[in-house]
Amino acid sequence: MSERTNLVYRYDGSLPGLLTCVFYSIADKEIPAAVLPFDSEERYLYPEREICTDPAKARRVAVSIPKKISAAAWDLVWRGYLTCHPQKDKLIVDFLRLGYRVGGKAVDMLGDDTVSALTKAVYHLNREAHLLTGFVRFSIRAEVMTAVIAPKNNVLPLLAPHFRARYPEDSFMIYDKTHGLAYFYSRGKEALRMVEDMELPPATAEEMQFRRMWKRYYDTIAIEGRFNPRCRMSHMPKRYWDCLTELNPEYTEMPTERSLPHGAV
Repeated sequence: MSERTNLVYRYDGSLPGLLTCVFYSIADKEIPAAVLPFDSEERYLYPEREICTDPAKARRVAVSIPKKISAAAWDLVWRGYLTCHPQKDKLIVDFLRLGYRVGGKAVDMLGDDTVSALTKAVYHLNREAHLLTGFVRFSIRAEVMTAVIAPKNNVLPLLAPHFRARYPEDSFMIYDKTHGLAYFYSRGKEALRMVEDMELPPATAEEMQFRRMWKRYYDTIAIEGRFNPRCRMSHMPKRYWDCLTELNPEYTEMPTERSLPHGAV
């Protein structure tokens, strides 16, 4: 019996939902032409099948990946889900179908278009997460360290362990405004929450003073004769500059009287 290919899967966009898609793809002998979240505006002429997330089926798939393929395959799937690749859902379904067929060697089959595309997407995810371990800038707001980032990929799950280990005795929050996701940590307790719209409290006068000191330090240590904008942009891509204290003037502008907290001097 040949496998059906002329249909599109729609699911809720969650990782358990995607793993449920994998389950039905294999169980019902279907190779979907596309796998799309419910809110995707992309349309195909093929009929659509709505896949409802089934935690039990998703768990079966998750447990089977390291057993029947490899632990590296599960890591590739999990990280692949965090990428911003527009076809990541389809790539993951196709990769797991391949993995169940050939086993652990699937992750090394870079000549395969699916494996190659998924591996490249994960490489860019890992690179962005690595860059942001150095680009995150914290400010004190309402007595809590807060930071705002705007990454292409969903890197917060990868950044959380780094900053949790760096500030184990502190309280902090990192807000990803691109994906509407926030990570909260306070002395061993943590939470990763979806947030529709977060309005941060204004920075205090003391915080603004520290920002200006940091900007002054950044400008002072620069060597004018070796200024190389192209080199700087290769190491510190311009799309991150809006969230960097030293490069976004809004972070160091003097607060107006209206924005100063009561009692500030």
